[in-house]
Amino acid sequence: MKIGVPKEIKPQEARVGLTPAGAQALISEGHEVNIQTGAGLLSGFSDQEFENVGCSFSGTINEVYEKAEMIIKVKEPIAAEYELIQPNQLLFTYFHFASSETLTHAMIKSKAVCLAYETVEENKALPLLIPMSEVAGRMATQEGAKYLEKPQGGLGILLGGVSGVKPANVLIIGGGVSGTEAARMAAGLGANVTIMDTNLNRLRELESIMPANVTPIYSNSLTIEQEVKRSHLIIGTVLIPGSKAPKLIRKEMLKSMLPGTVLVDVAIDQGGCFETSEPTTHDDPIVIKEGIIHYAVTNMPGAVPFTSTTALTNATLNYALQLANKGWKKACFENNALAKGLNIVKGKVLYKEVAEAFNLDYIEASSILN
Repeated sequence: MKIGVPKEIKPQEARVGLTPAGAQALISEGHEVNIQTGAGLLSGFSDQEFENVGCSFSGTINEVYEKAEMIIKVKEPIAAEYELIQPNQLLFTYFHFASSETLTHAMIKSKAVCLAYETVEENKALPLLIPMSEVAGRMATQEGAKYLEKPQGGLGILLGGVSGVKPANVLIIGGGVSGTEAARMAAGLGANVTIMDTNLNRLRELESIMPANVTPIYSNSLTIEQEVKRSHLIIGTVLIPGSKAPKLIRKEMLKSMLPGTVLVDVAIDQGGCFETSEPTTHDDPIVIKEGIIHYAVTNMPGAVPFTSTTALTNATLNYALQLANKGWKKACFENNALAKGLNIVKGKVLYKEVAEAFNLDYIEASSILN
């Protein structure tokens, strides 16, 4: 199969869809890997490293799309890429369709096969979302600590405090992968951490694995209202696969928060779980509303591209090999985890939550795989 890896052109996105090691694995199976010149540089991978494992190169993004049967990338295509996508071409990347009606309609129009990392599901887990969720969760605490500093507009409180001074109160909403990693980081820095979830079994697990300065509690609207009043850093990580994130902190709740409180919305790719969040970039990462700092960068892991690209390729490579070796249709027929990644195929919406988000017709993946 002819595989193309374009340079990411979303603003401030430094990751690349494949490492040289990943490219080598595909080439060793007899596939062609065509890399856009310079695509890996910001992630720390030179053209020479890709050339050493047998990759070919294209000088422009247009050429990469023209030659490829499968495109492997990181972020969803942006408007400049829409016209480059060909009918029947397989796109293997993050899409987060439910947060963008424009993207959804563009991919329907393209007649391409859109297989989304974030909805590939195996054993009730999301294996291609996990590595970036780990990175984003750890970064959420790191960025939150920075913006609590007074020169950044924050409260001027040190996350872990010092001898004789109380540490900061950190509230994490969502006990999944991102929330757990955010809690680990905050706890390690010495903060007083509360982590909320609606899954009692998960809360029991968190209680058994977390240090003493982390308190898992059941999440409901009243408890959230109470907790935000005393929290200095609030991290939202709630995810519903394929759907928009629920709005768990409402606009009117900002008035009850301490001025200079920091909100970090890890769920912003799925529309955000704070009502007042709006997408930002690494160049201009925060918005201040009602005296509350909002950090909602849509590609948080892009700030650490070497770590993120390596972790992502480690997770996606096995699935990419299945798609390349068998073709998307046979691979998805034989592997239900991959089939769940099919969101839009040749103009048809195959993921129920995406169809419901924009009132579109929905068909089951099995109807085109059998």
